[in-house]
Amino acid sequence: MSRDELRIFSWVAATVFALAAGVWRPRRLHWTLLGSVLLFAALNAGAAIYVLNHFSDPRWSAGGDPPLSAPSLSGTPLVGQFLGPLDSALNGVVGGVNEFLAFKQALPVALDFLAASGWALLVSFPLAILAAGISYSMARRRTAEFDEYCATVDLLKDELEQVKRQISSGNSADTALPAEDEDTDGRPD
Repeated sequence: MSRDELRIFSWVAATVFALAAGVWRPRRLHWTLLGSVLLFAALNAGAAIYVLNHFSDPRWSAGGDPPLSAPSLSGTPLVGQFLGPLDSALNGVVGGVNEFLAFKQALPVALDFLAASGWALLVSFPLAILAAGISYSMARRRTAEFDEYCATVDLLKDELEQVKRQISSGNSADTALPAEDEDTDGRPD
């Protein structure tokens, strides 16, 4: 992949994740948004690490300059046979310079990816606070609904106990049940 394809890939992957997770869990859209921003940050950081691990790859060079090469000293007349060991040392130095130049060319590309990752992490902090606030308010609402449900269940249990006591005492004809006030079957008494 080229550097432009890597940039596009991180955007596309984060967008696809946001859409897929948003369809899968629409009530957790705030967490999905935060997750997609964090995924974007992680992909960009991974791309930066990939570029730095493969800095000698010609995809990262801006100008496409050919690598440096060391001249051969062993072909020199009269003293060339004595300069043979110097050729290997000179090739090592030139190889080190070529690696340094390749790293120098790959570093701005990696820093671009790291900058995008940093901006995504910077955006993720307020999103995390917002998502936590929304989750907290949703949890409070669910707790209030559950408390209301429990109160209704307790009230129904109390009414059931009253009905059981009335039936067990045999005074069902003397006391009126709450349901007797309503005409349930529609027939006149």
